[in-house]
Amino acid sequence: MTESNPVGLTDNAAGALAYVTIVPAIVFLVMPPYNTSSYVRFHAWQSIFLNIAAIIFYIALSFFAVFSVMFGMFFFLMLTRLIWLAWFLIWVLCVVKAVNGERFKLPVIGDLAAKQAGS
Repeated sequence: MTESNPVGLTDNAAGALAYVTIVPAIVFLVMPPYNTSSYVRFHAWQSIFLNIAAIIFYIALSFFAVFSVMFGMFFFLMLTRLIWLAWFLIWVLCVVKAVNGERFKLPVIGDLAAKQAGS
Protein backbone atom coordinates (compact mmCIF):
# COMPACT_ATOMS: atom_id res chain seq x y z
CA MET A 1 0.00 0.00 0.00
CA THR A 2 2.63 2.58 -0.90
CA GLU A 3 0.43 4.48 -3.34
CA SER A 4 1.30 8.17 -3.18
CA ASN A 5 -1.38 10.81 -3.18
CA PRO A 6 -0.91 14.10 -5.06
CA VAL A 7 -0.18 15.86 -1.76
CA GLY A 8 2.83 13.64 -1.21
CA LEU A 9 1.66 11.44 1.68
CA THR A 10 1.60 7.75 0.96
CA ASP A 11 -1.37 5.69 2.05
CA ASN A 12 0.89 4.03 4.62
CA ALA A 13 1.89 7.37 6.12
CA ALA A 14 -1.70 8.63 6.15
CA GLY A 15 -2.88 5.38 7.74
CA ALA A 16 -0.27 5.70 10.49
CA LEU A 17 -0.98 9.40 11.04
CA ALA A 18 -4.64 8.57 11.54
CA TYR A 19 -3.66 6.97 14.86
CA VAL A 20 -1.96 10.10 16.25
CA THR A 21 -5.25 11.40 17.66
CA ILE A 22 -8.86 11.32 16.64
CA VAL A 23 -8.46 14.63 14.73
CA PRO A 24 -6.31 13.38 11.81
CA ALA A 25 -8.54 10.32 11.54
CA ILE A 26 -11.59 12.53 11.02
CA VAL A 27 -9.67 14.80 8.63
CA PHE A 28 -8.62 11.82 6.51
CA LEU A 29 -12.24 10.63 6.35
CA VAL A 30 -13.50 13.92 4.93
CA MET A 31 -10.54 15.25 2.95
CA PRO A 32 -9.83 14.11 -0.60
CA PRO A 33 -7.78 12.25 -1.81
CA TYR A 34 -7.50 10.28 1.44
CA ASN A 35 -11.21 9.59 1.73
CA THR A 36 -11.09 7.64 -1.52
CA SER A 37 -8.50 5.16 -0.24
CA SER A 38 -10.06 2.17 1.50
CA TYR A 39 -6.73 1.58 3.29
CA VAL A 40 -6.66 5.07 4.82
CA ARG A 41 -10.40 4.94 5.62
CA PHE A 42 -9.93 1.60 7.40
CA HIS A 43 -7.13 2.90 9.62
CA ALA A 44 -8.99 6.16 10.27
CA TRP A 45 -12.11 4.29 11.39
CA GLN A 46 -10.10 1.85 13.48
CA SER A 47 -8.36 4.80 15.15
CA ILE A 48 -11.69 6.46 15.90
CA PHE A 49 -13.13 3.26 17.37
CA LEU A 50 -9.95 2.65 19.38
CA ASN A 51 -10.13 6.16 20.83
CA ILE A 52 -13.82 5.76 21.66
CA ALA A 53 -13.11 2.42 23.35
CA ALA A 54 -10.29 4.02 25.38
CA ILE A 55 -12.59 6.85 26.51
CA ILE A 56 -15.36 4.44 27.50
CA PHE A 57 -12.84 2.25 29.30
CA TYR A 58 -11.40 5.28 31.12
CA ILE A 59 -14.88 6.34 32.28
CA ALA A 60 -15.65 2.82 33.48
CA LEU A 61 -12.30 2.63 35.26
CA SER A 62 -12.99 5.93 37.02
CA PHE A 63 -16.13 4.41 38.53
CA PHE A 64 -13.98 1.67 40.03
CA ALA A 65 -11.67 4.25 41.59
CA VAL A 66 -14.18 4.43 44.43
CA PHE A 67 -13.37 0.83 45.25
CA SER A 68 -9.65 1.54 45.37
CA VAL A 69 -10.04 2.43 49.03
CA MET A 70 -11.35 -1.08 49.68
CA PHE A 71 -8.74 -2.96 47.69
CA GLY A 72 -5.86 -0.65 48.38
CA MET A 73 -4.68 2.34 46.42
CA PHE A 74 -1.41 0.71 45.40
CA PHE A 75 -3.18 -2.23 43.75
CA PHE A 76 -5.55 0.08 41.90
CA LEU A 77 -2.74 2.35 40.68
CA MET A 78 -0.71 -0.62 39.45
CA LEU A 79 -3.74 -2.03 37.68
CA THR A 80 -4.48 1.26 35.92
CA ARG A 81 -0.83 1.64 34.89
CA LEU A 82 -0.85 -1.86 33.40
CA ILE A 83 -4.08 -1.16 31.53
CA TRP A 84 -2.75 2.08 30.04
CA LEU A 85 0.50 0.36 29.11
CA ALA A 86 -1.55 -2.24 27.24
CA TRP A 87 -3.48 0.53 25.44
CA PHE A 88 -0.19 2.20 24.49
CA LEU A 89 1.26 -1.05 23.12
CA ILE A 90 -1.90 -1.65 21.08
CA TRP A 91 -1.60 1.88 19.69
CA VAL A 92 2.07 1.36 18.78
CA LEU A 93 1.22 -1.96 17.12
CA CYS A 94 -1.48 -0.28 15.01
CA VAL A 95 0.87 2.53 13.94
CA VAL A 96 3.68 0.12 13.00
CA LYS A 97 1.32 -2.15 11.05
CA ALA A 98 -0.11 0.86 9.17
CA VAL A 99 3.35 2.17 8.30
CA ASN A 100 4.28 -1.27 6.96
CA GLY A 101 1.19 -1.42 4.76
CA GLU A 102 -0.68 -4.05 6.74
CA ARG A 103 -4.41 -3.89 7.34
CA PHE A 104 -4.16 -5.17 10.91
CA LYS A 105 -7.58 -5.72 12.47
CA LEU A 106 -8.08 -5.39 16.19
CA PRO A 107 -10.70 -7.75 17.62
CA VAL A 108 -14.23 -6.35 17.27
CA ILE A 109 -12.98 -2.83 16.46
CA GLY A 110 -11.26 -4.00 13.27
CA ASP A 111 -14.41 -5.59 11.92
CA LEU A 112 -16.39 -2.42 12.61
CA ALA A 113 -13.70 -0.36 10.90
CA ALA A 114 -13.65 -2.62 7.85
CA LYS A 115 -17.42 -2.37 7.58
CA GLN A 116 -17.35 1.44 7.81
CA ALA A 117 -14.47 1.67 5.33
CA GLY A 118 -16.31 -0.47 2.83
CA SER A 119 -13.53 -3.03 2.57
